[in-house]
Amino acid sequence: MKQQREHLYEGMYVISATLSDDARNKALDKIQAGISQRQGEIVKIHDQGRRRLAYEIDGHREGHYYIVYFKLRTSGIEELWQEYHLNEDLIRFITLRTDTVMEKIEFKSLEEPQ
Repeated sequence: MKQQREHLYEGMYVISATLSDDARNKALDKIQAGISQRQGEIVKIHDQGRRRLAYEIDGHREGHYYIVYFKLRTSGIEELWQEYHLNEDLIRFITLRTDTVMEKIEFKSLEEPQ
């Protein structure tokens, strides 16, 4: 039987900016619970706040950004992605394998067209 290895991942999640603070926190809790239910471990969460999107996505012009570092076995990633596609509050997500946890993250602001 093939052994599953655990890796460090960086996930960026854009949650609908139209949600109340309570609803947004519940959406983030749902993401964290999905990781924990698959025997994953949350390492660090960066709340990047509400930001304007580079382009409109399904009628959304703004989103609330979170970057989550977590450890999880490889097979759990595909299960998470399937769950994310069903989450109506999640506008976009991306998960990348990484070697280090960033202590501080800052987004460069988008320049307004002139």
